[in-house]
Amino acid sequence: MSSELLRAAYSVLLPAFGDLTLDDNVRRCLSRGGVSILLGETREEYVGRDMSAARKSVESPTDFIDIAREATSLAGSPVLIAVDQELAGIQRLHQLVPAVASREQLKHLGSQDIEQRCFEMARVARSLGVNLFLAPIVDVVTGANPWLHNRHLGADPVEVSRISCAFIRGVQRAGVIATAKHFPGHYVTEQDPAIAEASVPGPLELLHDNLEVFKEVIATGVKAVMPGPAVFPAIDPDHSASTSSKVIAVLRYTLGFEGLIISDDLDAVSILRGNSLTDTAVASLAAGAHLLLVSSDSGLDAIAEAIVTAVQDGVLEREVLLGAATRVRELAAAGANCALSIPDAATASDCAAFPASAK
Repeated sequence: MSSELLRAAYSVLLPAFGDLTLDDNVRRCLSRGGVSILLGETREEYVGRDMSAARKSVESPTDFIDIAREATSLAGSPVLIAVDQELAGIQRLHQLVPAVASREQLKHLGSQDIEQRCFEMARVARSLGVNLFLAPIVDVVTGANPWLHNRHLGADPVEVSRISCAFIRGVQRAGVIATAKHFPGHYVTEQDPAIAEASVPGPLELLHDNLEVFKEVIATGVKAVMPGPAVFPAIDPDHSASTSSKVIAVLRYTLGFEGLIISDDLDAVSILRGNSLTDTAVASLAAGAHLLLVSSDSGLDAIAEAIVTAVQDGVLEREVLLGAATRVRELAAAGANCALSIPDAATASDCAAFPASAK
């Protein structure tokens, strides 16, 4: 098995785990080419939209700094250290970083104030070793959506865009990469995609407000976008957004996004849709994703090997895999251009100058 292809396959994996300890699976992934980790949360914390009291009482800045340094040492190169740090939902860093504002308070804050608050929050996150936020959520939610309940920014596309763009400007000025999610916009999702096969009903016209917000955040310079887990029958009735070449083509060619595409959790029932995780990972790459979000205990070695086999069998183009791996590595390197401790706003402004190759 080609060592170049295998290292590339590990490079496109984003393993998620719920604590601040690198298990053997993740350590092996990093040592074999992986350059990304997601410091996640438990299912209970995800559902509750809050980190547990027990976690808040024991986690310290040193814990984050140590795991970031260990991951970088294992990889032998810069590593993307990701967290969910949403404005109105899951905030993985809890009280370890300055609070920005509640969803209600955001409506009454000016864009410049939101940007500055997000900058201050992200500057502290950088000092902990974190350089990638899987946020903001920019879905314009207009109907039933238990999945995004207490996580989204509302039904007004103008306000969602204003707040999201301010968030992106603030965190990226501090040297943290922002990820706009969940493309193309889940305005209605009656099922939780993590546990059921979800779809977003209606004609393509209903996506208009969501796509307008994505246009705005792309114009603002967001470095990453995450397609969602649901099926959009108006675009592609057979595949979730994270595995749909048609959906990702809208992002790439209609909206002109040139940055990193991160899949949503490939373990989600709505993305798998009865297929194996290895086949789903290959499908997501073939559709145009660059970085694949998977659980750390889902068989990282088997996924990497299946990706290489897909290339060798002609199912996945070699250039697609190598290109995705290069994008991930370049963005990891760009995210490491700043020191872990950012002393002032002037330094942080310099950190925002990501190289063109990492767009």
